[in-house]
Amino acid sequence: MDVSPPVRDLKDEGFPLVGGRLDYLDSRPVAALVYKRQQHVINLFVWPAPSDAPRPASMVTRQGYNLVHWSTAGMTYWAISTLNAREMEAFAHEIQQHTTLPSAPKSRERDAGYLRFPV
Repeated sequence: MDVSPPVRDLKDEGFPLVGGRLDYLDSRPVAALVYKRQQHVINLFVWPAPSDAPRPASMVTRQGYNLVHWSTAGMTYWAISTLNAREMEAFAHEIQQHTTLPSAPKSRERDAGYLRFPV
């Protein structure tokens, strides 16, 4: 990936970050962040948005999975889980509350909130 996605551990909000990986969706490299809520896994896929225009969150349910999609700060987000719709909305809200525009860090301290994925 050409950018580092914003990464926050939301354990204090009940959504601990348990891992991350580089994945490919439709031949595009994406960050895949893995969160948990009780026994449910939440996969959050993040990649650069085609424009900086924000897109409000919307949810769909497919084959027992809730999918929440939004764009903000130049990034596209897809959260996917078997977690119920109310808690998925809460998760998306928490991620949105902690989202900032990714940029090149000026210090190691500022870099602490970002995972670096190799290309």
